[in-house]
Amino acid sequence: MQPAQARAILARQHIETPSWAYGNSGTRFKIFADEGVARDAYEKVSDAAVVHRLTGVAPTVALHIPWDQVDDWSDLAKHAADEGVAIGAINPNLFQENEYRLGSVCNPDPAVRRKAIDHLKACVEIAEITKSKQLSLWFADGTNYPGQDDIRARQDRLAAALEETYAVMPEDLTMLIEYKFYEPAFYHTDLPDWGTSLTHCLALGPQAKVLVDTGHHAPGTNIEMIVALLARAGRLGGFHFNSRFYGDDDLMVGAADPFGLFRIMHEIVSADLVTPDGGVAFMLDQCHNIEPKVPALIRSVMNVQEATAKALLVDGEALAAARAAGDVLGANAILMDGYNTDVRPLLAEVREELGLDPNPIAAYAASGHAEKVVAERVGGSAAGWGN
Repeated sequence: MQPAQARAILARQHIETPSWAYGNSGTRFKIFADEGVARDAYEKVSDAAVVHRLTGVAPTVALHIPWDQVDDWSDLAKHAADEGVAIGAINPNLFQENEYRLGSVCNPDPAVRRKAIDHLKACVEIAEITKSKQLSLWFADGTNYPGQDDIRARQDRLAAALEETYAVMPEDLTMLIEYKFYEPAFYHTDLPDWGTSLTHCLALGPQAKVLVDTGHHAPGTNIEMIVALLARAGRLGGFHFNSRFYGDDDLMVGAADPFGLFRIMHEIVSADLVTPDGGVAFMLDQCHNIEPKVPALIRSVMNVQEATAKALLVDGEALAAARAAGDVLGANAILMDGYNTDVRPLLAEVREELGLDPNPIAAYAASGHAEKVVAERVGGSAAGWGN
């Protein structure tokens, strides 16, 4: 693809940031507090708006319920609009209540399952009020020991909960079903892989699609093949972008394996799914434990942009010709030429064409935002896990 074409596509890319990344977070051992961290959903949205103003491609912010609970969802949506952004995916929380010790929608207790399903349906209502287009579902449900519960019965319970939720969704809302092969359940997880997620999506209908979290796979998994298969089936709903070295670490996207991110984005480019018209939601799902929140998210957006730009610059015609000729090394070299291209000048041009500073990180440092929030956000409790 020619650079001019690539710039036009990159200018239309949307990368959603998550509200929870603007709060304090940490490991299971310690949560490190930063000064000036957002204290509520309104301040999280305001921080997300800063990321969008500096990158030009992060116009929505995902919410986590009840972490982002407010009295008036319409007012929060208005606040977002006033800040120049919009509410993105609604993420129900079904893993922190004591009742969910043995699972939420898969729990053997029907009263617990009813509580979980009611929460899912309440989140559909929030999505309608805020004009969100995605209901993003992840379940921590599973078991730790063989014989603990009936695996097949748990799948029946999961299917029933998804069906009841799907039935109340408006036509413009997409259900995204995520998967995770382990943690916190260590014997079996009820949604462990893309195949299980896809099976449920196919049973539900066209508004149900698979969400791929780049950190939720076993080591060595060929994630780009999963992406290609789901795209081919028309069931690739979106991404939660992050990185990991060993387990599910939720590190900044592109930090651990930038080549892996490029390979994923090459499949997205090949399927013509980069822009919002493709119907695939690009979302970050990260925790910033030791780094400052807003610049970390700016850097993460830039990392996704860089991987996308490299993928767009792969010579598609030459690659197709090499493949048709059986030129194994030639095809690989063409792909590597795209990956090895320094796309930072091209992305600087994209930002300048959008009327933005070509260097968002430097622009943030000069903006005074960090100093401003430290001075203003005095008192109250900083947002973090659980709020």
